[in-house]
Amino acid sequence: MHTHDYLAITASGEDRIGLVERFTSRILDTGCSIGESRMAVLGGQFAILMLVSGPWHALSRLEDRATAIGDELGMTLLCQRTRAAQRVKPLVPYRVNVVAMDQPGIVHKLAEFFSRQGINIEALSTETYLAPHTGTPMFSVDITIGVPADLHLPTLRGDFFDYCDSLNLDAVMEPARH
Repeated sequence: MHTHDYLAITASGEDRIGLVERFTSRILDTGCSIGESRMAVLGGQFAILMLVSGPWHALSRLEDRATAIGDELGMTLLCQRTRAAQRVKPLVPYRVNVVAMDQPGIVHKLAEFFSRQGINIEALSTETYLAPHTGTPMFSVDITIGVPADLHLPTLRGDFFDYCDSLNLDAVMEPARH
């Protein structure tokens, strides 16, 4: 059986057209494959989180070239050896969306709630925008959580909605569609 090793890459640099194409071609040139990835433009910066797999020698080649690739593309690269995700117990993916008037601490309060419940946040994204008609600054958070299969979901949902109500947050919690 042919086993693969894994490398987690965090990369950022000034946003430019063609950067994804150039970056991904350097990865393919080393004989590695791109698995999971997240890419986003934040301000004038472009950020990439990527899980790359391949035989150990291909990953070593990529690690050895990381600084040169970063210099060539005007990016900062951080590479870390890792392993495939290991699930200790079954998790049910849920999607949470919260919208509120923009105020400091919303992400922290949501993270605190899920942490206290023993629930892992697997993905999180936020955005700010102006409400239509009123122009009120609004804040939106999308979260994917892994709910342990043995957790009583109606209790979790009730506690979560009560918590959000106490903070004046509009919330939705539903099974994630994968």
